[in-house]
Amino acid sequence: MLSILIPTYDYTCYKLVADLHEQAEQLNMPYEILVAEDGSRSQVDIIANHKIEELSHCRHIVRKENVGRAAIRNFLINEAKGDWLLMMDADGKVVREDFLEKYLAAGKEHDVVCGGIKTPDIWHNPDSLLRWRYEKAYEQKHGYISQQFRSFCFLLTKKVTEQVRFDERYLHYGYEDVQFGKDLEAAGFQVFGIDNPLENNDIETNAVFLQKTEEAIRSAHHFNKDIGDNVSLARTYNKYKRWGWAFRLFFTFFQKPMRHHLLSKNPSLFWFSVYKLCYYSTL
Repeated sequence: MLSILIPTYDYTCYKLVADLHEQAEQLNMPYEILVAEDGSRSQVDIIANHKIEELSHCRHIVRKENVGRAAIRNFLINEAKGDWLLMMDADGKVVREDFLEKYLAAGKEHDVVCGGIKTPDIWHNPDSLLRWRYEKAYEQKHGYISQQFRSFCFLLTKKVTEQVRFDERYLHYGYEDVQFGKDLEAAGFQVFGIDNPLENNDIETNAVFLQKTEEAIRSAHHFNKDIGDNVSLARTYNKYKRWGWAFRLFFTFFQKPMRHHLLSKNPSLFWFSVYKLCYYSTL
């Protein structure tokens, strides 16, 4: 049995579920699709998502308390009945007609499968260029196929979840997937990457992305002893740590103009990297 698990927060994901449901109906195996609201505040999104209940083998679970990205995933794992668990972010978009088939084929050979993230090739909204340029640069450098765990969309066998769960100490945005990947490795499970991406269908505005980036950096710093070796920003800072005072001094004088630039309609990834390094140095 295949369990498709989708945590969501203030986001309408009915279209994603409907597309997955259409493909799942063609599979020669039982399936279920579970969507869990992680304390969503938007009644508009909750009501829109409730249409999911009209689809066969689908459940829409409304949880009033926001427990965070790690705990909501563990909740869905506990609810799942399948031998294969396919989990994805609610803002994904199915771009392949054989999306589920490719995951299941790989899952018969591997315990952990990641299909990658596709960024739209063209983006016209100048207010969200920072996230789009950042993701597009990562995609061009690394491609879709990655042997590192990424939580945007992944498949696990049931036996993996009996040994490894998401670390619920991660209450805020960022790096719970890095911790999970490290825990997978410690338990002896290897990540197998395939070219089967979901498209990122929700490119945040520059302001929202910068706020989420700062939150993620705080998470990385807080859990530095656990995941520092696996976070490129932490490794970079540790390499130049003796210059930390200079980073902090630079940030004191140039934080506001850097933020102004990053929130503009033509943000630079170079200054985004500088901003992140300086912000990390202040923690």
